[in-house]
Amino acid sequence: MISALHLLFIFIIGLVFGSFFNVIGFRAPLKQSIVRPRSRCPYCHDQLTAIELIPVISFFVQRGKCRHCKRRISFLYPMIELLTGFLFAAAFFLIGWEFELVVVWTFMSLLLIVFVTDVTYMVIPNKILLTFAAIFLVERFIIPLNPWWDSLLGGVIALLIPLFIAMISKGGMGGGDIKLFALLGFALGTQTVLLSLFLATFYGALFGGIGLLLGIVQKGKPLPFAPFIGIGTLTAYFYGEKILNSYLQLLK
Repeated sequence: MISALHLLFIFIIGLVFGSFFNVIGFRAPLKQSIVRPRSRCPYCHDQLTAIELIPVISFFVQRGKCRHCKRRISFLYPMIELLTGFLFAAAFFLIGWEFELVVVWTFMSLLLIVFVTDVTYMVIPNKILLTFAAIFLVERFIIPLNPWWDSLLGGVIALLIPLFIAMISKGGMGGGDIKLFALLGFALGTQTVLLSLFLATFYGALFGGIGLLLGIVQKGKPLPFAPFIGIGTLTAYFYGEKILNSYLQLLK
């Protein structure tokens, strides 16, 4: 039975993981260690104290500024922490104490980390993808899809379709996005990754169009696609069956 206390505990754990995901997301593309040096201000390089590292709370107590140099801290930090806490708790609420929950938390972690790297640097590092590839390989060996070969099929299809799109659009999709889809295809299977590809494209077009109308997005300037992959994948995984059933009902 899932209680409010369980959800709160998972949410807090998620906040802590989210803080760690920020470290990976901001440091990995720069090929910096995620262990050393300890967290510090990116502007004045002053080492942060324990009270400055409390997820979410420290950001708002300090009004989004470094306590020392008063430069603004990226809002990505508390946003990723809150998103991780919320998503981890939501997955636990929807799935419960199932082995599959481990896989879900893993692909959520991947999506959150590449959200940071893509938004900040417009890159999805191979090192991150290879690390998660090894994790997914172990997880799907222990907790296989049904049928087991759906992981292999999903990975191949999720590699070939984005690759084809990138070729005909002459670079409309980056290499990191292609490899990310292939990895998600292996972890989640054919049906889920195909729907996530469609939804990611839809979300990208929708929000990109809105951004153009509002003047937030410049025409011809590339957008980070990883956030839309994340939204599309989460939608497909948790609501894919309902979406497909609704679509089939419309065809009748």
